[in-house]
Amino acid sequence: MLTDKVDSEILGRAGSSLKVVSTMSVGYEHIDLRAAAQKGLKVGYTPDVLTDAVADLSVMLALMASRNAGVATAVAKGGQWPNHPWSPFALCGPQLSTMASSPTRKIGFVGFGRIAQATLARLVPFGITHCLYSSNPSSPTNHERDAELARVYKLKSVTKVGVDELARESDFIFVLAPGGRDTYHIIDENFLRQMKRTGILINASRGTLVDSDALAKALREGWIWGAGLDVVEGEPDVTIDHPLVKEPRCVIIPHVGSATLETRRAMAVRAAQNLIAGILGGNMPAQVDLSGYW
Repeated sequence: MLTDKVDSEILGRAGSSLKVVSTMSVGYEHIDLRAAAQKGLKVGYTPDVLTDAVADLSVMLALMASRNAGVATAVAKGGQWPNHPWSPFALCGPQLSTMASSPTRKIGFVGFGRIAQATLARLVPFGITHCLYSSNPSSPTNHERDAELARVYKLKSVTKVGVDELARESDFIFVLAPGGRDTYHIIDENFLRQMKRTGILINASRGTLVDSDALAKALREGWIWGAGLDVVEGEPDVTIDHPLVKEPRCVIIPHVGSATLETRRAMAVRAAQNLIAGILGGNMPAQVDLSGYW
C-alpha cells in the first residue's frame, strides 16, 4: 500500500525468498527503488487504471475551491443558513467556465502526463481557451502533440512554459506531477506570490509538491483565492490544528483521488496481476524501470 514504507530494512528482513514488490498505487516513492534494484527485485505499480477517477476528482476540487463549497457547506450543516440570507455577492467566487462577459480561461498544469491530459479533456466543455503546462525541463517539448490537442479541443493554444509564467498566467492551476526530490515544494512562496489574486490551486498528486505553510499564508493574506487539496504533506497526520485545515478557502479531502469502487477494484486486480507475473517469471502488466538504480 502507499502508506507502507518499503525501505532497505524491510527488504533485508524479507530475505532471499522475496522476488517481487507490488504496490496498489500509481506512485512508488514509498519504495526504496535502489535497494530493490540491488536485490534484483521486480517492482510493480498500478498506473492508467486510476487516471479517470483522479481526473474527475481534480475537476471536482476546482469547482469546490472556486465556488467556496467548504464555507457554504459549513454554513448549511452548522445551522447558520438563517444568518446568511441571499445577497448579491455572498459566497461568490471565480467561475471555472467562460461566459460572454468573461471569454478567456487559462488552465495551468504542473506536470502534463496521463492524468493532466485526462483532466484537460474534462475541462474543455467549460469553455477553456488556453492550456499552459510545465514539465521536466530536460524533456523536449512535444510540439506535434500540443498542436493536435489544441486542434482536437479547439483551444487557442497548448503551450509548455516555465513555472513562473505558469503561475502568472493561469486562472486555475492543477498540480499533477510525480513526487520526489525533483518536485519537492515546487509550489512555494515565490510561486504563490506570482499567482492571480483570483487564482485557484488544485493538488491531486502528492502533498510534498506544495509547501503547506506557504499555501496557508497565501490564503490567509489573500495572494490567491482558494485551494482544493486531495493530498497534504505529512498525511495522514493532518489534524484540526493544521494551518491549511484552519483556512476557510482551502477544501481538503483525505487522499481519495482513486476512491471509486470501479477504480479500486481495477487497482487491486492490477497489483495482483503484477505480483503473480513477477513470481512466475512472466511480463508484469506495469513494472517500474529500475535500470537507473543499479
